[in-house]
Amino acid sequence: MADISPLRRRMIEDMTIRNLSPATQQSYIYAVAKFSRHFARSPERLGLEDVRAYQLHLISQQRSWSHINQAVCALRFFYGVTLGRSDAREQIVAAREPRRLPVVLSGEEIVRFLEAVPGLRNRVALTTAYGAGLRVGEVARLETNAIDSSRMLIRIEQGKGGKDRYVMLSAQLLGILRTYWRLARPGRWLFPGQNSGEPVSIATLQEACRQAARQAELSKPVTVHTLRHSFATHLLEAGTDIRIIQVLLGHARMSTTALYTQVATHLIAETTSPLDRLNMTVTPPS
Repeated sequence: MADISPLRRRMIEDMTIRNLSPATQQSYIYAVAKFSRHFARSPERLGLEDVRAYQLHLISQQRSWSHINQAVCALRFFYGVTLGRSDAREQIVAAREPRRLPVVLSGEEIVRFLEAVPGLRNRVALTTAYGAGLRVGEVARLETNAIDSSRMLIRIEQGKGGKDRYVMLSAQLLGILRTYWRLARPGRWLFPGQNSGEPVSIATLQEACRQAARQAELSKPVTVHTLRHSFATHLLEAGTDIRIIQVLLGHARMSTTALYTQVATHLIAETTSPLDRLNMTVTPPS
């Protein structure tokens, strides 16, 4: 095993000067030591190509992306600060987790799912999540005065990032909410919890979602957020401007909303290939 005791002391001094927390110092030392043990050589004798080979090794071992990037941060510090390699930050690149496409339910699957949700309150809450594209926490914290039927809007207060926004109130959802209000007579919270004066818990809505997915016998994995993904994708497939969808979802960056263009299969199927515009014969006529 390589002896990195002198280097460890230097690295600890560098981290202490830069006021890194004891926990961060410990994780950095541990990561550099593992890197050294992997090659059975002192890290001072290893180059940036060895760092890239080590990253590939961690990926092949199916380490988490946070674990891999923790090693990256430690090695950047070691080479860039302790060894004084000015090119370390540019040469030691952080790993990027592959972005998975969201699961989207079809319209028929949405109907099957919502009709299987147990309990009036939970069914209406999850219908609202789909009908307005809300996050589960936003649905749970909806107040009755957030429903503006005169303007056909729903006011979302303190959404992700502490931002308020408006979303559309569909005519069908308004009818559902009015029937629900007559039957349930909620107070401050549109979807009250078991404890007086508190909204329904996120865990309760998530469990209702799991039960409904099982009851509806859907083959896809379904969470409350799946309803939000489906809302956005269905709007896009219906021709809604992606900038409007960005506002409805409360996304700070267009790049986040643009992910839905990759799952809007109706738009993909209806897009004309440039091949269709060419007058050519590739195979002999049948």
